[in-house]
Amino acid sequence: MNKAKRMDNLASGVFNEMEAKKQAIESRGLKVIDLGVGSPDLPPAPHIIEAFRHSVNNPAHYRYTLTGTRRLHEALAGWYKKRFNVDLNPDNEVLVLMGSQDGLAHLAMAYVDPGDIALVPDPGYPIYSFSILMAGGEIYPLPLLAENHFLPDFSKIPAEIAAKAKLIWLNYPNNPVAVSANREFFERAVHFARKYNILICHDVAYAELAYDGFKPMSFLEVPGAREVGIEFYSLSKTYNMAGCRIGFAVGNSEVLANLAMIKSNIDYGVFLPVQEAGIAALTGPQDCVANNARAYQKRRDVLVDGLAKLGWKIPKPNASMFLWAPLPPGYTSSTLFVSDFLEKTGIVVIPGVAFGSRGEGYVRIALVEDESILVEAVERVRKNFSFNP
Repeated sequence: MNKAKRMDNLASGVFNEMEAKKQAIESRGLKVIDLGVGSPDLPPAPHIIEAFRHSVNNPAHYRYTLTGTRRLHEALAGWYKKRFNVDLNPDNEVLVLMGSQDGLAHLAMAYVDPGDIALVPDPGYPIYSFSILMAGGEIYPLPLLAENHFLPDFSKIPAEIAAKAKLIWLNYPNNPVAVSANREFFERAVHFARKYNILICHDVAYAELAYDGFKPMSFLEVPGAREVGIEFYSLSKTYNMAGCRIGFAVGNSEVLANLAMIKSNIDYGVFLPVQEAGIAALTGPQDCVANNARAYQKRRDVLVDGLAKLGWKIPKPNASMFLWAPLPPGYTSSTLFVSDFLEKTGIVVIPGVAFGSRGEGYVRIALVEDESILVEAVERVRKNFSFNP
């Protein structure tokens, strides 16, 4: 059978490739330290688990939900008000998703026709490109460069491209480059979107993994943002609920209605006990959020400070669960480096080129192991890897 042509534009998953290499290393008797996939290793807070446990025991909670419950919509709207001082109408400005990736993957189907242009960050989280390709659209890459603080430069986008573009993906705090954006940047983004009638889609999944007193902002805090865009938020990282698959799209009601129409033809809603766990997370004690951020900050410091002493200088991010590490001297290929690094140290990191051509020269390191494991990782590097060119 012949596969669809759209499949020709999809690369094999780098995470699957790294998993195969990981298994090959472990077959030789070395326990691999996996800092590749950004999957939280910490559990949800007890009150979240208890809400799920209580709900899952109710036989009436196993029917289709179709949509998010009113209580969940209100809980998310209340959380946005407290956290960002953004007022959301729970009736039409909140859409419940099976994790934010659900919405990220499907939105383009509502707004991108074959041949339409979308502005996609490079490097960027792979689902942004994937969604456009699956809708038949064309990608115009937005270079995220160190000299521009890894922010897209709207002035460098040709006017003829901007005039044809349908949507733009933004993601701050960012995956993979682990930087944040300020109000001035988002104001420029809103002005650009208004000028060219472009839909902004902002992914704010890492808003609560922030360090050193920093508080990332919502794109919707900027006046006029709601008229030109929506924002995706997830409970996966904030509350360690990655496997529960629950997230939200918020903002422009017309855009959300169109995304909801797409989803109504694809799934039957989020399992009710997961929604109940989400309500408990958003409305219950929030000390777990601060504790979570502190744990990741300690991990960041252990790894960055430890590797710096060995000669690998990596910037300290003020948010996200990743490090965006320049290749050590002597390496020009991120793919070759991660293979060499894994072979010598038994540590998995992800080549930057997996996130786009502009990611070459970097690797992404996920802070998804306990401090003690990261101390061991630094020791492995000290014993087995040289950063001298």
